[in-house]
Amino acid sequence: QVQLVESGGGLVQAGDSLRLSCAASGRTFGTYTMGWFRQAPGKEREFVSLNSWFNSLRYSDSVKGRFTISRDNAKNTLFLQMNNLKPEDTAVYYCAARLLRDKVSSSPHDYDYWGPGTQVTVSS
Repeated sequence: QVQLVESGGGLVQAGDSLRLSCAASGRTFGTYTMGWFRQAPGKEREFVSLNSWFNSLRYSDSVKGRFTISRDNAKNTLFLQMNNLKPEDTAVYYCAARLLRDKVSSSPHDYDYWGPGTQVTVSS
């Protein structure tokens, strides 16, 4: 069982920055692929970024160049630095863990554990 808790969301203006954190339980955090996903009202949950167990990074086209994912395995924590935020980034942001190390996946269906989410609201 892996427990995940996000923090760092809030209300900001367009162009501002936020840093999300995700604290994870467990002693094998470094072996997980960790992902960030988001869901806006009335929309499906979508991939934002991932950091694989061998530190391969991926980003969606919509956030590439503005968001940076990182992890601190010693502290069981995942981060998402979000710069130059836009109103279309408004959503609930979730971190997720995939335990299998057979592939690197950006599909939310391939993730095993999820946090409760943190709201990010960007005003224009």
